[in-house]
Parts: sequence; structure tokens; C-alpha cells
Amino acid sequence: MSDITDLWIRGLSGVTRRLGKEGPGGDESRSVFQRDYDRIIFFDAFRRLQNKTQVLPAPNREEVRNRLTHSLETASVGRSLGYLAAKKLWERHPEIYLRTGLTPTDMGYMVSAAALAHDIGNPPFGHEGEKAVSAFFRSPAGERYLEDLNPFERADFQNFEGNAAGFRILTRTPGNPPDIRGGLRLSFGTLGAFIKYPQEVDPARTGQKNKYGFFQSEKEYFLETAEALAMRSLTDSPHRRTRFPWAYLTEAADDICYTIIDYEDGYHLGFIPFERIRDKFEALARLDKERKKIWNSLPSENRKIGYLRAHTINRLIGLAVDVFTEAEKDILAGTFRGSLTDCIPGEDGEILRTVLSESQEKIYHHPAVLKNEAAGKTVIPFLLEKFLAARFEPDRYKQYHLLMPPEYRTGNTRYEKIMDAVMFVTSMSDRRAVEWYKNFNGIQLADY
Repeated sequence: MSDITDLWIRGLSGVTRRLGKEGPGGDESRSVFQRDYDRIIFFDAFRRLQNKTQVLPAPNREEVRNRLTHSLETASVGRSLGYLAAKKLWERHPEIYLRTGLTPTDMGYMVSAAALAHDIGNPPFGHEGEKAVSAFFRSPAGERYLEDLNPFERADFQNFEGNAAGFRILTRTPGNPPDIRGGLRLSFGTLGAFIKYPQEVDPARTGQKNKYGFFQSEKEYFLETAEALAMRSLTDSPHRRTRFPWAYLTEAADDICYTIIDYEDGYHLGFIPFERIRDKFEALARLDKERKKIWNSLPSENRKIGYLRAHTINRLIGLAVDVFTEAEKDILAGTFRGSLTDCIPGEDGEILRTVLSESQEKIYHHPAVLKNEAAGKTVIPFLLEKFLAARFEPDRYKQYHLLMPPEYRTGNTRYEKIMDAVMFVTSMSDRRAVEWYKNFNGIQLADY
């Protein structure tokens, strides 16, 4: 057995164990990873994604995705990526199946479950919402709450990260009794494939690019996951690890979906001309003669674009799997740099970069998008100020205190009280955040 095969087996030996639970449990009708998927899809935090922004806030067009439909589509792509990558690797290293009993179908469901949850920690207003939380805690109004916290705890709030919020949501269900550990109690495999940034926040990089995968409050759960999946330490600190290889496929599923599908949504909204998206998708899809004939017979431009999008995504899945399997040594060693889609070679890679550039210019910088992002910079700090005050002075700010669900009023330490308020505000949908902002300012009152 080769060293490469051994590394794959060691990393997969703990994937079916569950955080916070000993023993197999469950039932025989579903695999471990299918149960993970079902736990996520019935989770209230997942349902709230239906009113969180993907491209435009609360779009009136049914063709346009919200964060929920984006997550479902990403899970579908993730299932194909996981299955196809495992199929190629198992053929190359047959010992993997013999030693682990895991099938390519299992790996498809594992990546799919992680991809389903990949945006579950996103605050209202997307990445601008993350920036708004961080900016608030770097301002005098928010910084005063951070007294007595250690540098890492302060940095969690001053560099708020949706990926870390997602890990907390999955592993620490609000209001659970202390003896119920692990939140949804997902498998270590699904959690590992979810963790895009297997490291803690860097306090020295506050205010700079500072991506990380867990808050200080979930450090213990991260370490359990990392040890179960043989994620090796990259430095003297145990809190910076190599990425679980299958997380690259979760990332690729997201990259493929937001690159291609945001571009398609831009077309439906009138930001991208039909001829432009047709040319880009045709170049990526590379339809054969028979499929080209079917495409020509379709009755509408929307149907034509939908057909091309399906074949474009299918081809990109194959290209991403090729990159993943060809780079297995670097991925296992922790020396692979960039994302799988960044490494798609030749003309296909150039077209993807062009699509991203055009999306940035014509979609993400569209006035409707910019107005929504600007609103987040006003709404989120306002709500944080109210609910932080309620956590620290509940008698004085009684109305706000009582409006917080009991599960967000459980923290006893300063850090956990701040986290209660932050997680409550960032759990809101865009629509709920705006509604409460209007209510509290007397702009729009309930039942009036």
C-alpha cells in the first residue's frame, strides 16, 4: 500500500463518527451522511436562508435565486463532485474501500451535506453584513463591550466571519442543556468538508483579510473534528491545520454555482444580454452535435440558457474533479494553493475569470445591490447596539431583552453575552432585520 493510499485511509477512518455522540446509532434506511443532510434541511437556521440575499434582496422574479435555493443547488453539485472524485480515487487506490467500507456514493452524500450547510452562518446582507458587524466592534460603540476579553476573543468580533458562525450554528444549538454536546451532532466527515478555513482568527490581522473557520467558543469542537480526520497541524499551534481534502470539493460546488448561476440570474434580471451569456456558456459547455440540435429546437431564450447552464455546470464538475485527483499529493500534504476552479487550465479557466469579472461589474455593482449593501451598514449596527444593551442591562432595556428568544439569553460570561447578541442579529433574514429596524425607529409599526 502506497503512502498516498495510507494518507487517504487515515483521513477517512473517522468520518462516520459523530460530534458529541458515541456509538453508531441511527437506522439502516439512511447512511450517516444522508442523516446529516436531513438534519440540516429540517433545521430552522437553514429555512431562514430563504429570505437572505444571494444576488438581489427579496427578488420578485421566480427565476432568481435566494440563499436557500443557491444552497440546494450547491448541494446537488457537491454530490456529483464527491461521487466522481471518490470514484476516480477508489479506482486508483482500491485499498480505500477495502479498509474503510466507504463507497463513492457515501462521499457524494458527505460533500452534499456540507455544501447544503455552507452558507448557514451568513448574516443579513451577505458579506457586507460581515463587514458591518466587524466595523461596529471596531467603533467606540462596540469596542466598549470588548473590555476584559483576550486578544483572540476580541478578534472574533472585530473580524466577524460567517464561516465560523456557521460552524457554531451546526455544533452548538442555542438553548441546549450543557449535557447535550455537539449541536446537530453531525458526522466528523460532514463537519470537515464544511470547514473551509481550518484555523482560528489572527488578532494581528484585525481589519485585514482574516479568514478563519471557528470562534474561540467552538475551539474544542474544531480540535475534536481535526483529530478525528487526521488534519495535521501546520504550525506549533494546534489551531491551524491542513484542510480536510473533501472541503476543496465543497468549495468547488459553491464556486461553480455562484459563478455560473449568479451570471444566469444577471441575465434574468436584464443585466447581462442574451448574446453575451449564450456565447460564454456555449464556450464552456462544448455541446456535441446532437445536443446542439436539441438546443436549437428549444422554444425560448430562457430555455436555451437553462439548457446551456446545465451542461456548463456538468462540464465544470468534471474539470474540477480532474484538478482534485491530479493534485492529490499536494492536497494531502497541505501544500495545494488556491481553489479547484482557480486551477482549471486553459481557455476554460480564462472564460470563468471573464464571467466573474463581468458579474462584478454588471451584477454586484448594480445600484439595487449597492443600495441593499448600504442598508446593511445602517441596519446591523443599530440592531447590535439594541440587543447588546439588552444582554448587559436587561432591566433597563426590557422590551429588547424580551424580544430576544430565550435561547439567545443563556450566556453568562462577557464573551458569551456578546456572542448571544451577535448570533441573534446575524441569524435574522434580510427581511426580518429591515422590518425590526423600521419597527424600532417608528417608520413602520406592526399592525398599524
